[in-house]
Amino acid sequence: MSTQTESLDGIDAEPLAQLSCNAKADPSTGVKTLKTKTVCESGFRNMTYVRDLDPVLISEPAQLLGDNSASAPYVGVRTRVMRQVVVLDVAGRLRDVVDDLDRAIELALAEGPRGVVCDLSAVLGGAEPGAVEVLAGLGRHVCNWPGIPVAVACPDPQVCETLAVHPVGGQLIVTASLFSAVSAVLATPAPAVEWLHLAPHPTAPRASRDFVTRILLDWRLGRVIRFASPVISELVMSSTVNAGTDIDVSVAWHRGALRLSVRDYSPSFARQRYLALGPHGPELTVVAGLTRAFGVLPAAHGGGLVWAVLTPRPRPTTRRPRRVPADGIRKSPWFTDAVGLGGLPFCAEIGLHRTGDRVPLPVDERRPQPN
Repeated sequence: MSTQTESLDGIDAEPLAQLSCNAKADPSTGVKTLKTKTVCESGFRNMTYVRDLDPVLISEPAQLLGDNSASAPYVGVRTRVMRQVVVLDVAGRLRDVVDDLDRAIELALAEGPRGVVCDLSAVLGGAEPGAVEVLAGLGRHVCNWPGIPVAVACPDPQVCETLAVHPVGGQLIVTASLFSAVSAVLATPAPAVEWLHLAPHPTAPRASRDFVTRILLDWRLGRVIRFASPVISELVMSSTVNAGTDIDVSVAWHRGALRLSVRDYSPSFARQRYLALGPHGPELTVVAGLTRAFGVLPAAHGGGLVWAVLTPRPRPTTRRPRRVPADGIRKSPWFTDAVGLGGLPFCAEIGLHRTGDRVPLPVDERRPQPN
């Protein structure tokens, strides 16, 4: 077996610099016009001619009545980032790409973006009932953790109406254009998030508990510590045992929900490593008993993210509820922060947050500290 090596001729730097100077001095010298001619020979077979070069054949695949001289149209999901929002461009028929779209959303959520937008403007075939039902199921990601909104940009009004009335699809932000979807995602309140990088060491669970305790005290969420500490400890232990790599621990607070997650960097993601993630699994029994939801997400460059969401539950009472004026009910904010939650067994201490960018509270919803 012989190997032939050919080198490309280099470009002289001085003539190239002189060409640039000439174009700056007289911009008209830098403008070049290239003319082409396209001749339709038959059907979808087109020949494009450029100067004296060989003609280029442009046709369509056999499925589109062409002579199979061109590649088929792209079908799948492409990922790009726009203002910290992951945009998933979907092309092809919805039934052919909806599973790939679900996988792409999971990969995006594992990186903790500001939000995820699914652009369906290039989807072919219109609304297919079965595919739209699967598309509505993507709302489960928002049900599990509303801190990262997921939006769908679709010009088909039938698809938008179906998603809006669906019990799970209603959790999605549905708009008619990509611009409005990105704007709607950026208009949602951002969660407060803190990160900690740890090495795979036996002291990692202890370090993660100390980190979570410090953050929750800083956020005036002291009463959550006794629930969050065993959960993060078990998540870290599971990740270090199964993956054995460095990990990133994160704690996030958004609208009354606390999310704890551990991201590992294993070369490959295998869901079977986390088969114990279930109510009867022997490995995460504490997580299953103390959290509202938990699971695992694949990461884009290998590894996975194990997460758990905790929410407060009101304390049962037999006392009759106190009558509240109508204007008082209207002005009372929904459970969006740690304020006014001292009467709950799983909540924050009463008091205002300190000034800063963590757990922001709208000015019109702030309450004075009780006497």
